[in-house]
Amino acid sequence: MILAGLFAAILFLGLVVGDWLYFVRLTPDAVRYGCSVARVEDRFKATSVASLRARFPADGLLLLPHGVARLSGEWNSIAIRPQYHLFSMSFRTAWPVKGLIHVSDDGQDVRALCVKRIPWSSALLTLGWFVVVAFGSLTFVVRYTLDGGFGSLSGILMGAGIIGIALLVLAFGLVTVVFSYRLENSRLAKVYDELRERLESGAGITR
Repeated sequence: MILAGLFAAILFLGLVVGDWLYFVRLTPDAVRYGCSVARVEDRFKATSVASLRARFPADGLLLLPHGVARLSGEWNSIAIRPQYHLFSMSFRTAWPVKGLIHVSDDGQDVRALCVKRIPWSSALLTLGWFVVVAFGSLTFVVRYTLDGGFGSLSGILMGAGIIGIALLVLAFGLVTVVFSYRLENSRLAKVYDELRERLESGAGITR
């Protein structure tokens, strides 16, 4: 029984690690992988998508100060993600964010739609945690009520205290998720701004 549990834990950990490793790849088969969490529309100052693509290196990989971008000519899209360096002050949370920018011609400039994604494991584990905590708290309240727990003053105080702790746990989880997403999203926004500045200026592009 212990060996089965250990094997299940190792398998689960392997799936999570594999999901993250595949998520950070910028290969054509992996750029669309992940749970979509936001969409942002923008415009690049370029005459056409072709002129925008001409500003990328021959291999389509563009290194930026805080991240990396890869051009996918097949879909007219640009994948971006922050770069995490070892032994630096930056750290990766459980909700890393990457973006896929779809570009299309639109008159005098280029229309850009950035789709932001997080790993599926992060999304599913977060949702599962909130469901377990919320369902467990609701189940406790129902059973406590049916058992007459709120029939006395001491029972009411105990029930209110446990419910308050459950609400604090939910609030702490929500604050953690929001703070982590805002942190990772700000990192992605920095890479996005660097890419936009580089493409609109055309500086530093070598073939």
